Amino acid sequence: MKIAKRVVSIGAHSLDAELLGGPLIIKYAKQGSQCTLIHVTQGRLEDPNASEEEKQAYLKSLLDQNQRAARALGGDTIWLGYVSSSMPSLEDFARRLETYFEEEKVELVITHWRGSMHPRHINTHDAVTQAVKHLRKKGNPIRLVYGETFEDLQGFIPQAYYSLSEEETDQWFRALKEYQVFKGEINDFPYIPYYTTNLKVRGIESGNDCNTVGYMYASQIEERLW
Repeated sequence: MKIAKRVVSIGAHSLDAELLGGPLIIKYAKQGSQCTLIHVTQGRLEDPNASEEEKQAYLKSLLDQNQRAARALGGDTIWLGYVSSSMPSLEDFARRLETYFEEEKVELVITHWRGSMHPRHINTHDAVTQAVKHLRKKGNPIRLVYGETFEDLQGFIPQAYYSLSEEETDQWFRALKEYQVFKGEINDFPYIPYYTTNLKVRGIESGNDCNTVGYMYASQIEERLW
């Protein structure tokens, strides 16, 4: 694992950044890197009968969950202030990210793979990749990898595997459990069984005898093969 003093994980919604980059954030934070979990949008109450007060309370709760999860991983967090219904153009989104990466001297970015069932994940992938590609063309050595979530599996091929100790695994899951949705309180997707099993599957396919996560290189922005 190469040294990176400034690391960011960018997710389209709350919980995405922690699922995608949580393991690497833990490892880099332990090395003294400054790590940030970036949330492009925040969720909202889907209940059409919800009052404005209830909607605001839900948003406040999500922002609090963002903060607690980031602290548990050893990083900080920001929300870009966007909502799903009023996203900027791809060009404006990518330009904002490029400026942020330059100003923050970001060395490693983790985000969504493009093969997703969710349009906002694809939009985030495209903007991040465009921003990083532009910086690379200008001579900035910033690196990009794509993390894994159950919503982004179309064409996802793990190329870099990282083993997690029991302590790192526990830390990651403690952070994820700061989110109500991960604990099954919002919908019935089995987050905990899925991600627990996936750690074992990635371990088997990589020949590791411990919990393992997989990442995919951003090969389309590289000038040569690894």
